[in-house]
Amino acid sequence: MKVQEVHHQTRRVLVVVCDKGEEAVATIGRALTAQGVRSGQVTAVGGFSGGEVGYFDRDRGDYLRIPIGGQVEVLSLLGDVAERDGEPVLHVHTVLGRPDGSTLGGHLLHGEVWPTLEVVITEVAPELAKRVDPETGLALIAAAPPR
Repeated sequence: MKVQEVHHQTRRVLVVVCDKGEEAVATIGRALTAQGVRSGQVTAVGGFSGGEVGYFDRDRGDYLRIPIGGQVEVLSLLGDVAERDGEPVLHVHTVLGRPDGSTLGGHLLHGEVWPTLEVVITEVAPELAKRVDPETGLALIAAAPPR
């Protein structure tokens, strides 16, 4: 376990409303870069007309890709933003609702917004950074070394 207490004086909240037809991950990424947000917590609700989620396959060291077939409700979208190589990295998971009430979930790889995606990003300590874990190859949040 890693625990680090962080203090940040200017805790900003960024609201990003994605329009119909925009690709969610890229749009949120552009907003993060434009606003200089390098670390934060992300939540969102809305809908997608298609896209793809992933399930990380430990043995392959890569995501199994799961297509989002048709219109779905974004019932939950949760994750974080952390800095990697000086750039913000979005890492979000989602639960998507289908018309019959069944759900689909995973790491959001790609989502075509329809009719909207309302995203709230709460900035947290800028000292958080992602580092590649040599065992998994994944970029994971690593607490800054003690000062």
